[in-house]
Amino acid sequence: MNVALFVPCYIDQFYPRVAVATMRLLERLGCTVRFPKGQTCCGQPMANAGFEDAARPAARHFAETFAGCDYVVAPSGSCVLHVREHLDLAGDTAAVRHLRERTFELCRFLDRFLDLDRLDVSFPHRVGYHAACHGLRPGRAGERMAPGVDVVRGLLGRVAGLTLVALDRAEECCGFGGAFAVTEEAVSVRMGRDRLRDHLAHGAEVITSTDMSCLMHLEGLARRQGAPVRFLHVAEILNGNR
Repeated sequence: MNVALFVPCYIDQFYPRVAVATMRLLERLGCTVRFPKGQTCCGQPMANAGFEDAARPAARHFAETFAGCDYVVAPSGSCVLHVREHLDLAGDTAAVRHLRERTFELCRFLDRFLDLDRLDVSFPHRVGYHAACHGLRPGRAGERMAPGVDVVRGLLGRVAGLTLVALDRAEECCGFGGAFAVTEEAVSVRMGRDRLRDHLAHGAEVITSTDMSCLMHLEGLARRQGAPVRFLHVAEILNGNR
């Protein structure tokens, strides 16, 4: 299966290890992965801030860069959600509609298309899973596969030695929300501390999510209070990173 890897801006700049883990994981599960070098921002930050016209050039560039790809996969549910819901900023053409339908968040792609029996990985740690808002709502990364089990938890359940800790408020926002963390700093910090406290109270050694933006927010708060917890993207755990 041919896959084009879409690496969001903040992963490219701050967490390139997540992009590498995503590529290696896809390759290990049988995909041929290519990285279109001309890719840039998908336009989500501008669009989310209400600057629709400013987001159009980024959307058009994304559509041109990934045109003709069988599948586009990204380790970021929020960026994927923007592409799937709003790439029509580049025009409502057959090529754009095709690209919107074929762009997937990593975990959704793994669950839907690949042979997960080949995963064969271990991670002997207590892990807290932060369900990012875009996955719980329009992105549906947390779509139920069975009562009480969602796509991401199902994937983590395949990892030998991993103990997924129960949380008191597993579907609560961390407070990041992009520009919300800037315009409503005090509220954002309080929400993040609440989420962090929940994970720590249940003995999480590692906190994971499908989106590094949420983890970046929580990790900053954890560092400031000296909390003994690590942060890894789901791709890193599924790839066997320790």
